[in-house]
Amino acid sequence: MTSLAKDNSSSIPQARQAMMCLYGKGVARGYAIGRAVVLGATALEVAHYRISPDAVVSEKARLTTALKAAQDEMRELATTLPDDAPRELAALLDVHSMLLADPLLANEALLLIEARHYNAEWALTAQGQILGEQFAAMEDEYLRERGSDVRQVIERVIDAMSGSKSSRSLDKIQKTDESLIVVAHDISPADMVRLRGASFAGFATDLGGPTSHTAIVARSMAVPAVVGLGHVRSLVSDGDVVVLDGASGTVIVNPPAFALQEYRQMQQDFIAYREELALLKNVESVTLDGIRIGMLANIELPEEAELAIENGADGIGLFRSEFLFIGQTDLPDEDQQYQAYSKVVKTMAGRPVTIRTLDIGADKTMDGELAVTMNPALGQRAIRYCLARPELFATQLRAILRASAHGKVKILIPMIAHMHEIQSTKLALASAMRDLDERGDEYDAAVELGAMVEVPATAIAIEPFAQLLDFLSIGTNDLIQYTLAIDRADSEVANLYDPLHPAVLRLIANTINAGERAGKPVSVCGEMAGDPKLTRLLLGLGLTEFSMHPQQLLDVKREIRRAHSNALRTQVATILNRGQPIDPDLLNAQN
Repeated sequence: MTSLAKDNSSSIPQARQAMMCLYGKGVARGYAIGRAVVLGATALEVAHYRISPDAVVSEKARLTTALKAAQDEMRELATTLPDDAPRELAALLDVHSMLLADPLLANEALLLIEARHYNAEWALTAQGQILGEQFAAMEDEYLRERGSDVRQVIERVIDAMSGSKSSRSLDKIQKTDESLIVVAHDISPADMVRLRGASFAGFATDLGGPTSHTAIVARSMAVPAVVGLGHVRSLVSDGDVVVLDGASGTVIVNPPAFALQEYRQMQQDFIAYREELALLKNVESVTLDGIRIGMLANIELPEEAELAIENGADGIGLFRSEFLFIGQTDLPDEDQQYQAYSKVVKTMAGRPVTIRTLDIGADKTMDGELAVTMNPALGQRAIRYCLARPELFATQLRAILRASAHGKVKILIPMIAHMHEIQSTKLALASAMRDLDERGDEYDAAVELGAMVEVPATAIAIEPFAQLLDFLSIGTNDLIQYTLAIDRADSEVANLYDPLHPAVLRLIANTINAGERAGKPVSVCGEMAGDPKLTRLLLGLGLTEFSMHPQQLLDVKREIRRAHSNALRTQVATILNRGQPIDPDLLNAQN
C-alpha cells in the first residue's frame, strides 16, 4: 500500500455522474482522492432448512471441514505476512483464529445441527447472532466492536462451505499507479492482508467504529479512513471518483472539478503539516512558560508499544488488558498474561507502563454466558467484577507484578467508587506479592497503584483517594457518560454527550487540583486528551500528563509547545468561577 504522500490524484478527470455526500465516523485523519474499488461481501442471510436425522453426521462434518479450511486460511495468511505489513495485522489474524477455534461458536453450532436439525449455514449464523448480540450489549467500545469479528469469521466459513471467496474481487485487482479508495461493508484482517499488493489511499466502510479493525490498521498505516457510513457499499460503484476526509468523516462521491481542486490543496497542506509534525518526535513537550508535559500512549495490543515509541511517547499511560480475555473460553493463565505484559515493558525500555486491570462489564461473563442485568454500565463491571472473582484477579496481579521485574510498571484500577475497593485491592496486591515471594519470582515491590477517576462520586470526594493512591487517571469517556446520564453508544442521545459541560470540567479540575495538593500525578486517558482542539483547555485545568492513541501524540504536542500554561490556568479558572461556558476556540485565539 502507498502512503497518502504518494497519491497522484491530479490525474483524475472531472466526474460526470451525480455528486453525493455521505457522513460517517472519521477514524484516521488525512485526505484521500481516488477511484472506488467496491468489495463484495458474503450475505449472512443464508438458506434456512431442516435436515433429515440421517443427514446429521454428514452435515456436522461439512461444518467441521469448513471451519478447518477457514482456520488453515488464517494460519497461511499469518505465516506469509510481508515484512512491511502493519504489525497489528498478525495480532488481529490471531483473534480470528481463536474465534474459529472457540467452542462457543463451533460446538454450539454443531449442537444446533444435532438437536434441532438445522442445516450447517443456519446453525452457524444462528449461534453467531447470539454471540454478536452479547458483544453488542457490552459497555466497553473496544469489546463491542469485537462483534464484527464474529460476523467476519462466519463469512469465511460460509465461503468455505459454498466454495467461493468473499474476497475474490480482491484477487482481480491489478497493481496500478492510480490511487484507489476501498469501499466495503466491512474489511476483515484477512482482506487487509490481500489488499497489500495495490496502492490504496483510503478506506470507507458501512460498519465500524474507532476501535474496529479497519480503524486500527488504517491508523497504524497513516491511511485516511471513514467508517460507520451505513450504506456506502451499495451507493458507490467501481470507478466512481471518491474524496475521503478522515478527520470530519465526510465522503464525497463524484465531486465537481472545483471541489476536487480544493481537496487536492487540502491534501497537500495536510501532507506538509504531517511532515512538520514529524520534526517534533524527539523534541521536548514543554509549554512556552517552561512547564514539562508528559506525553503517554494508550494501547490495546502489545505490538502497539512500538508505534508509541515511533511517535515519541514518554511511556504507556493506559494498556487495556481486556484483549487477552476476548473470545476466550479458557482464561489466559498467569504465564500467558505475563508474556504479554512483559513484552510491552521490555519494548518501552525503562519508560513507564501503566497496565489497567481487567475492565469487563456485567453484560457478559468470562465464560461467555450472558448475564442478566438491567443496566450493564451500572452493574458488576471492572474492579467490582475482579473483586468478586479473587482467583482471576490474583492471577492477573501476579502476572503484572512479574512483568515489573523488567521495567517501570504501574497498576491502574478501573471504576473505583468506594474506599473499601482500594483497601481490598491493596490486600489482593499484598497477597499476590506473598505468592511470588514463596515461589522466588522477582518483581518490583514498590510498584505504584493508581485508580481511574470515571465515576462522579470519586471525582467529587477525591481527597482521600488522592491521599491513599500513588497516581490518578481520569477516564473522561465514562466520566462524561455518568455525569450527564447519557449512554455514549446511543445515537439517539449522542448530541447531548458534551465534554465541555461545566459539571464535567469542574470534576476534572477538582481531580487535578486534589492531585496537586497531595503531590500525586494526574493524567487524562480519555478521548479528550487526544483532541488537539481541547489541549489548551486541559492545560488551563492544570493537566500535566496526557495519554492518547499513539497517532495523536504529535498533534497534541504541537499545541502544547505553542501554549502558555499559567496564563491559560488563570483564564480558565476565571471563566469557571463565573459559571460561564468555555469556548476552546476562544482560548486558542486569545492565548
